[in-house]
Amino acid sequence: MHLLASINPLYAASGFLVGLLVGLTGVGGGSLMTPLLVLLFGIHPSTAVGTDLLYAAATKTVGTAVHGASGTVDWRVVRRLATGSAPATIITLTILAHAEKQGAGANHLITVVLGVAMIATAIAILFRNFILKHFRERAGEIDPRRTAIFTVILGAILGVLVSLSSVGAGAIGITVLLVLYPDLPVGKLVGSDIAHAVPLTLIAGMGHWMMGSVDFHLLVSLLSGSIPGIVLGSLVSSRVSDRILRPVLASALVLVGSRLVF
Repeated sequence: MHLLASINPLYAASGFLVGLLVGLTGVGGGSLMTPLLVLLFGIHPSTAVGTDLLYAAATKTVGTAVHGASGTVDWRVVRRLATGSAPATIITLTILAHAEKQGAGANHLITVVLGVAMIATAIAILFRNFILKHFRERAGEIDPRRTAIFTVILGAILGVLVSLSSVGAGAIGITVLLVLYPDLPVGKLVGSDIAHAVPLTLIAGMGHWMMGSVDFHLLVSLLSGSIPGIVLGSLVSSRVSDRILRPVLASALVLVGSRLVF
């Protein structure tokens, strides 16, 4: 009750806007929420990342339940991704905790990685079709064993990125999965990516919580706005042109990412 009574209307409104965009585009949660907290509200980078990770775990649990009920999750892909992401997340968090204890500029590292991840996410969103076409023309048939290995490696890369910045699991992950699994329906890959994001963000978020980098009052405020925002965005997504949303979202990510890096 105490947490609910302390809901901040500005944070709730921010959660609603980000939730609306995620519902409309399917990506952009961590890419938008974390820099919004850092740049607009002046939240400590570690706290922004840690809080956003638990925020993502909560929202994507709902998404996983929906996709799971619809049969649009390939649990084989989820297991492969988690095989790489779980140990990578734990190792990254251990290094991050050690760096904070040593005063080795962990927050600067988080800020720079966040900016780079945002720019990479923007590229994945804006040029997804070109990237897919390029790899399909050059790769040809992908050996199933190599596909499995590359999926584990992708999971490890996402584990590092998400642990440091809370960015990358959406647009970057789904773009690479589309290259690795061209025969799987897009809806199933999206569902698998969302399902994998739940343990990934939960492990990373719990690690940040143990380091004291989660603000639960902030978390409740964000969720109070994002849940109705995601519902509304999902309902109207079919009425908004993807050709308009993708360039706008990608441009915003490049601008904010460049601001964080430089």
